[in-house]
Amino acid sequence: MGQVPGPRILVHMDTESFRVMETPGAGETARMTTAELRRNFLVADLFEPGRMNLVYTDLDRLLVGGICPESEIPLPAPRELGTRFFTERREVGIMNLGEPGTVLAGRKRYTLEHLDCLYIGMGEAEVVFEAPSGTRPAFYLASAPAHRAYPTRLLSRNQVQGNAMGDAPHANRRRIHKYIAPGIIESCQLVMGFTELEEGSVWNTMPPHTHGRRSEIYLYFDLGDGLVFHFMGTPDNTRHLVMREREVALSPSWSLHTGAGTKNYRFLWVMAGENQEFADIDPVAPGALA
Repeated sequence: MGQVPGPRILVHMDTESFRVMETPGAGETARMTTAELRRNFLVADLFEPGRMNLVYTDLDRLLVGGICPESEIPLPAPRELGTRFFTERREVGIMNLGEPGTVLAGRKRYTLEHLDCLYIGMGEAEVVFEAPSGTRPAFYLASAPAHRAYPTRLLSRNQVQGNAMGDAPHANRRRIHKYIAPGIIESCQLVMGFTELEEGSVWNTMPPHTHGRRSEIYLYFDLGDGLVFHFMGTPDNTRHLVMREREVALSPSWSLHTGAGTKNYRFLWVMAGENQEFADIDPVAPGALA
């Protein structure tokens, strides 16, 4: 078998990198080595001090990135987007995983505390990430194509209650926190939030499922020195990725997804596709897995 291509790095400067990742299909994925799986479905080193790292995917044209400003880092206009500025035909969701930081969107400056979320609608030409007073924010950015402009909105962590799911006997007690979703922060197609597992629970989605009408991207965080085994592939030919702190797993619409950790943890999920229905899934019975 020939070498399976990995991401293409199109821009790599002192403060910015832009990568394009084209995910293989189910048949090709079934024959991949561990190294090839990691090269094509796992994104590491997204968060680096003083840098913005952006990854453009073919999963419903979702784009994700890590921004760790030490002063100011503006959102660029990569040639691959084919627009005059980043949000000319895109919407953006931003979650702060670090210390407090600010985002300038147009003429207004927004302060994001830890786990606050900012939605920026289509058409906001100027977006700048800032680290005031020597703080160390770690902004996670997700972006999808948009067809209309929704208002820019900030939602703080203490405004999101979360929905409890799972049970202790199956080690999957977890709470789902929705930020960008219908009825909360309105968007064209972007859906964004995070799930946190209770102490003693390790499974993030069990039984597993697929949703052929949407793609999904996972960012695992608050693992510490723990690991998560992220399962992917087709139900009759499962594969896995070993995930570490702040690593990203790309999940095509054809792939199942579930995971188990060595301890409890959090993961941030982003989806885009045909609809925004969180419950629009195709369950996979555990007995059908191979």
